[in-house]
Amino acid sequence: MSPIKTITVLGAGTMGRGIAHVAALSEFETRLYDVSRPALDQARASIEGNLDKGVARAKVEADAAAAAKKNLSLHTDLAASVTGSDLIIEAVPEDMVLKVQTFQQVAEHASDSCIFASNTSSLSITEMGTGSGRPDRFAGMHFFNPVHIMKLVELVHGLETSAETLDILHQVSLRMGKEIVVVNEAPGFVTSRINAMIGNEAFRMLESGVASAEDIDKALKLGLNHPMGPFEMVDLVGLDVRLSILQYLHSTLGEVYRPCPLLVQYVKAGRFGRKTGKGVYEYDTEGKRVG
Repeated sequence: MSPIKTITVLGAGTMGRGIAHVAALSEFETRLYDVSRPALDQARASIEGNLDKGVARAKVEADAAAAAKKNLSLHTDLAASVTGSDLIIEAVPEDMVLKVQTFQQVAEHASDSCIFASNTSSLSITEMGTGSGRPDRFAGMHFFNPVHIMKLVELVHGLETSAETLDILHQVSLRMGKEIVVVNEAPGFVTSRINAMIGNEAFRMLESGVASAEDIDKALKLGLNHPMGPFEMVDLVGLDVRLSILQYLHSTLGEVYRPCPLLVQYVKAGRFGRKTGKGVYEYDTEGKRVG
């Protein structure tokens, strides 16, 4: 049986709130930390809204949804959010310096037995684990958006991640209702590495006029049986996030991952995807595509 009872999630953005949702619904005491109170309030509203939708669609039992809401607490005090926690899952922006600094701050208040995990989609688990001061109790725990719907978790072990740590995180993931793949640390792991290449090539085709964004998406959905087209996917993930991943992969794996100039241009224009109302496509305030 997993020794994990209390989980702290760092960051109330899209991924952080999604991880908090599944943790609370899986009967873990769940603490969601962010420096921004409005972000936390938005996260709670989003989580409770998704739970209510789950009940309405008979996907979630009403009692389970009510319990999940009680299991979730919001925190702007980092020390209070991590003290006594058994597992800390980081979901801050994809910046190595920021992530290492975050784990170093967390280590000042976390118990010696606490396990650290990062939701990074591409960065080095070994580097973060070393920076955290507990490389044996550090691993990657890569969830997918939207977390409460997507089934996969990539468990990524760094050079010194212990077998016990991976086993515990495997148990936690199963309790969250996830399917698991175990990945040896490599830039981009499995999914981000392949998905970044597909998405980057789609932008190259759009830039050179091979086909419209709509037709490229349609071709991959109907011809290759992808559930979403590459442009629908990047608008969901965030063009800024995808660019950051490609830049890292380009620096570690070479020219094949050089970001398409059109993607760079979209990001410079502030077209980050659904979260800003405009990416490759445009969206209304509820995130529904328009036009």
